Amino acid sequence: MAQTISNAELVAIGKEFGTPVYVYHAEKIEEQYQHLEKAFKGCPSRFFYACKALTNINILRYIQGLGAGLDCVSINEVQLGLKAGFAPENILFTPNCVDLSEIEEGKELGVNLNIDNISILEQFGNKYGGSYPICIRFNPHIMGGGHYKMSTGHIDSKFGSSVHQMRHIERIIKTTGIHVTGIHMHTGSDIKDVSVFLAGLEIMFELADHFPELKFVDLGSGFKVPYHENDVRTDVYDLGEKVTEAFKKYSAEKGRELEVWFEPGKFLVSEAGYFITKCNVIKQTTATVFVGVNSGFNHLIRPMMYESYHRIENITNPEGNPRIYTVVGHICETDTFAWDRKLNEVREGDFLVFYNAGAYGFEMSSNFNSRLKPAEVLVKDGKHLLIRKRDVFEDLLKNQVEVL
Repeated sequence: MAQTISNAELVAIGKEFGTPVYVYHAEKIEEQYQHLEKAFKGCPSRFFYACKALTNINILRYIQGLGAGLDCVSINEVQLGLKAGFAPENILFTPNCVDLSEIEEGKELGVNLNIDNISILEQFGNKYGGSYPICIRFNPHIMGGGHYKMSTGHIDSKFGSSVHQMRHIERIIKTTGIHVTGIHMHTGSDIKDVSVFLAGLEIMFELADHFPELKFVDLGSGFKVPYHENDVRTDVYDLGEKVTEAFKKYSAEKGRELEVWFEPGKFLVSEAGYFITKCNVIKQTTATVFVGVNSGFNHLIRPMMYESYHRIENITNPEGNPRIYTVVGHICETDTFAWDRKLNEVREGDFLVFYNAGAYGFEMSSNFNSRLKPAEVLVKDGKHLLIRKRDVFEDLLKNQVEVL
């Protein structure tokens, strides 16, 4: 049975902690992780939570307790992971366009390094030779993902070294003695079709022949979760079956066994998240009825940045007559959450909940308009646990230096 939080419980949380508030369901995260373990039980596999989706320290500790590793894109995420209890060998550090010093800091912390470009690969190899094994991130030139801004493996992407630069990479490996134990690709987010992963895997297997010390192939992630009621999701069981078959075939042909690594982020936490807001005002114009809530893209930027869809419900008037509304925020720029959305009649003071709010919700929030960031609450074992206090006014000033 799928794990969900009832509307009644969400209303209770909104009243207890105030709104806006982010709510995360621990048992739903566990359910998603178990899907991955079952789907890939047929081949050696590891899963590293892509914590850029949500980095609250309690979420990190909970996911570490499930047995996952951690995928980090900044040295600060690495530090958070270590603080949360992840062992260095269970952390994968995949930064992009950073200075060598940040890579070196990751090396000193003992984590797995995934090098994104030839310049850093050469600098690292010249300085450290074969003293520290690394992974190389490749750009497979595959367009994948649900939105251009979420696609990271196409020819114009800034991510990874091109697969067509293999000769250059081989020269660096030969001249520096660097040890490559992993190869990596990530084509984007919201990938519906498992064939995208399989096409990338074919490329990775071709590259694998160039790396005699290879131990793993990392296929990134990008598993799609449903947003609409009848939306599709990545069939991880189908993917697991086909990836397992491909790895067994490769092992039989090449005489060596490789691990497959994945970096699920949104897949683990998106559906576990709820964002509760309050209707401040109903504003009727000549063309539209607006529901103005006590939030904006300063708290949930995905609809404005990616044109993403979030299902919205009126949880304090669920039996009201359906009406058509445009749901907007209260900041000084266009911050439309939803155009022409059918909702049960909304009254001023009603609570609206945004679903699929666990990934890139709070994580991408800001203090734009000098608005305060919301609280975060974890629901675990039926308990409502405050895991981040709501900002107060003093938080806006805490790092400012008054000189005038």
